[in-house]
Amino acid sequence: MSVKAAVCVSTLLSTFAVIAKDTVEVYPPNWWAGMASAEVELMLHGDGIADDTVLLNAENVKVSKVAALDSDNYLFVTLNTEGAHAQTFELTINDADGSSRSIDYQLKARTEGAKERHGFDPTDAIYLLTPDRFANGNRHNDNIKGYKDKLARKDKGGRHGGDIEGIIEHIDYISEMGFTQIWSMPLLENNMDAYSYHGYAITDYYQIDPRYGSNSDYVTLSKKAKAAGVGVIMDMVLNHVGSEHPWMNDTPSDDWFNNQGNFVGTTHRREALHDPHAIESDIRGFSDGWFVPTMPDLNQRNPHLATYLIQNAIWWVEYAQLSGIRVDTYSYPDKAFLAKWTQRITQEYPNLNIVGEEWTINPAITAYWQAGSQRYDNYASALPSVMDFPLQDALVKGLNEPEGWGTGLVNIYQTLANDFLYGAPNNLVVFADNHDMSRIYTQVNHDLNKWNMAMTFFLTVRGIPQVFYGSEILMQNEGSEDHGVIRSDFAGGWPDNKQKSAFTGKGLSDDERWAQQRIKALLALRKQFPALFTGAFKHYAPKAGTYTYFRTSDVPGAPRLMVILNKGQKQSDTNTHSSASTNDRVKPTQVPLTQYSEMLKGYSKLERVSDGAVFNVNDTLTLDPMSAQIFVVR
Repeated sequence: MSVKAAVCVSTLLSTFAVIAKDTVEVYPPNWWAGMASAEVELMLHGDGIADDTVLLNAENVKVSKVAALDSDNYLFVTLNTEGAHAQTFELTINDADGSSRSIDYQLKARTEGAKERHGFDPTDAIYLLTPDRFANGNRHNDNIKGYKDKLARKDKGGRHGGDIEGIIEHIDYISEMGFTQIWSMPLLENNMDAYSYHGYAITDYYQIDPRYGSNSDYVTLSKKAKAAGVGVIMDMVLNHVGSEHPWMNDTPSDDWFNNQGNFVGTTHRREALHDPHAIESDIRGFSDGWFVPTMPDLNQRNPHLATYLIQNAIWWVEYAQLSGIRVDTYSYPDKAFLAKWTQRITQEYPNLNIVGEEWTINPAITAYWQAGSQRYDNYASALPSVMDFPLQDALVKGLNEPEGWGTGLVNIYQTLANDFLYGAPNNLVVFADNHDMSRIYTQVNHDLNKWNMAMTFFLTVRGIPQVFYGSEILMQNEGSEDHGVIRSDFAGGWPDNKQKSAFTGKGLSDDERWAQQRIKALLALRKQFPALFTGAFKHYAPKAGTYTYFRTSDVPGAPRLMVILNKGQKQSDTNTHSSASTNDRVKPTQVPLTQYSEMLKGYSKLERVSDGAVFNVNDTLTLDPMSAQIFVVR
């Protein structure tokens, strides 16, 4: 069905044009019978509709509330659907001048098991991609009439033509690599003048950007991904919209945007939300400020806007059969709204996973937002997961810093020792890099050994791992921090990529090919031992440049994983670029397995995953410097 339920005598006008007198747009465009909450609030948008009356003819559906705000062109109608079955019914909107408009509205039947859908969890591995830069499956939608930002592949900040069809065409690649979830940067309409490819300046919350495809294409992606054993996570933006959103020209209420719709930049001082000494203006300066002038900041304290955003999230989960949600700039919207938003989503979908982006390296602030965490106040958060930025920062420092009492691998150890702050540390999303920071290969100075240590760590540590597209083939951004460079085109995703393709392996260097196979092997290990990744994480304090940890299950005598990251006691100044080379300026490290007797008690053998070599629990391991080794303990 169309994304907007509307009746028009003439052709439906663009959302950017003045609405016709007889046009009524309805959001959400449909709903479902049998939801946990029986109420749904419809936003009706039509010329002069605010003072109209609404009648309906439906079975067990009643109008429980009608509200008009400051604009003459919006009316908010709350329906009570308790006891209603799936049906299509007519809404009649009557004007004081005797004219009327009618809308056919549909309550759909829910898909079987919709409420019980299971979200992503620690047995999963997430593949994050920038849809505009992954693969172009349909060149006919590269430029769309009425959409200002045109194809410009030579412009690092322009649109490059990747789309949903491109993702669908390469679902097998994603699945065969071993990934079980796809998180795409936002696919909703961004009809902005420039830089629209990133997706975070939404201009229509209910419409996939046609340069990516259609709503039905998105559903097809979800279905085909599911058939391949892959779930789909939607990237949602609650904090702001794009400045070309129709709300900027016809705002439902005077308080729909923060700062009266005028640009006042955010301070980004998230500490103010938690600071016991904070001044109220500092709190508002963070929450109510805008990111940039082209991203007007929404005021979620307006109850109708809050309901709109809550219902939009539920609509997409139900419509596209999502396995999870990632929330952009999580801490920036109104705190009370975030509590209500997470509570309503989890009320409808108790097993759905939602991860919030809180970009801080302070684990106390990260943990504050996760459900189950101990907080200093009575704030009630139902957010299941948070992005683990503190651990990402610690890993990079751990690999790049020289080993010392307070430097090097101890950063990782100390950060994980703070897990007591979290309600569910194994449900955090962990990552080596993402779309907003330098590629991990660049962060570790293009050292393949360090890259291997980083990726091995994040695919075996506690939490749910996320890998940024291209990290598996050593994509890098040397010499530039520009996001358009970081989010470069994926090799093989365009018809003119004749010389190199990550999908087929053609043209990959030896190192790139080795890296791709390394990620595939690590993901295969996760699938081989899923119980270990829902089980306990135990680690030893770093010693002489060596950090060791174990993954265990709750089953007595079941196999365990032992992972050892070894830097060696002396760092070399020389970076390595070959998968076959080692650091010849640092001697191999001798590690007696008896020092792990607490974790190896009751076991007799260890098998090294990389080559199948078998060791007794009393043997001494010889570890190459700057290496990551995994052992299955039996």
